[in-house]
Amino acid sequence: MMQTRRNLLNLGLASGLGLLGLPPQALAATGQTGQGSWHMPDEAEPHRATWMSFGPREEIWGERLLEAVRLNLGSIARSIAAYEPVHMLVREEDQDLAYETCGPKVQLHVREVDDLWMRDSGPVFVRNAQGQRAAVDFNFNGWGKKQAHAHDAQVARFVAQQSGVPRLATRLVQEGGGIEVDGQGTAIITESCVLNPNRNPGVGKAACETELKRLLGIEKVIWLPGIAGRDITDGHTDFYARFSSPGVVVAGFDADPESYDHAVTQKHLQILRAATDARGRKLKVMVLAGPADVRKAFKSDSFAAGYINFYVCNGAVIAPEFGDKRGDANCRSLLQELFPKRDIVQLNIDAVAAGGGGIHCTTQQEPAA
Repeated sequence: MMQTRRNLLNLGLASGLGLLGLPPQALAATGQTGQGSWHMPDEAEPHRATWMSFGPREEIWGERLLEAVRLNLGSIARSIAAYEPVHMLVREEDQDLAYETCGPKVQLHVREVDDLWMRDSGPVFVRNAQGQRAAVDFNFNGWGKKQAHAHDAQVARFVAQQSGVPRLATRLVQEGGGIEVDGQGTAIITESCVLNPNRNPGVGKAACETELKRLLGIEKVIWLPGIAGRDITDGHTDFYARFSSPGVVVAGFDADPESYDHAVTQKHLQILRAATDARGRKLKVMVLAGPADVRKAFKSDSFAAGYINFYVCNGAVIAPEFGDKRGDANCRSLLQELFPKRDIVQLNIDAVAAGGGGIHCTTQQEPAA
């Protein structure tokens, strides 16, 4: 079963500009706050809130999917809001619809947006040893200028302002879905995304790692190859491998030998099983295969049929279910084993998946101070 993201054919292609041949020190932008020793906490650490965007529009999603994807967003938001505050960006004309769909617990913020993928357009929150927080603006450029992003390019700045935290600037172009961290200095990143010329031309691993150490406190990067050009994200990490805790990784595997993801997920498992983290621990790799089949209503070649794109919030793990009884039950069982003190909440997010994304893609955590 293919685990693709936003369909390239419906969105059009364009080339990115980004950075050209810059040395590592040139990636740092000037004028940002300078507290030092920032680090990105593990997603499972306590949150102050979750940020989302009520942003699908018909030009991208089409008439058939639009209503259903809004209902999926509302279901995700209401489920998270049962455990922690949820802030939702919404266009002025969609306020009433968003309130009705998401419920009274979700706080709405009026802001023009292009789409719903807060994981990628939103900031990456960081903390320092004093408990102060900041928000990294990774210069969202529409996944290498594949989609209109004029409004979403400003979302990270807006969310930082609304959260009352300083914005950390950089010249590195990156999306939150492209990086996974354990909160203890280790990151998993796909080369196909971050080192892609449509984001960071001329930037190599060393320069990227230097900047991520400054911004996120990363001491070691485990690089996965990923696949460029197959989906709009160029192979984000959060559809391939996730930390459930330091030293433990949940990884996807596409068992279909006819799928383009089969060979690359096999390679990813080899790399992860041979890897150690920033503290020298050998990783424990838990394989979470996708469903054997999905419901027919929204089934398509671009349907993102993977369980890896779950979201960890305070007290719960919000995960997808696809109507495959065995696969859905296996997902629940494994997540319960990995997160024994959290509720496992499984949702039908077929419309979001039909657009090539998942629950994690629609969210961005704001850590507690």
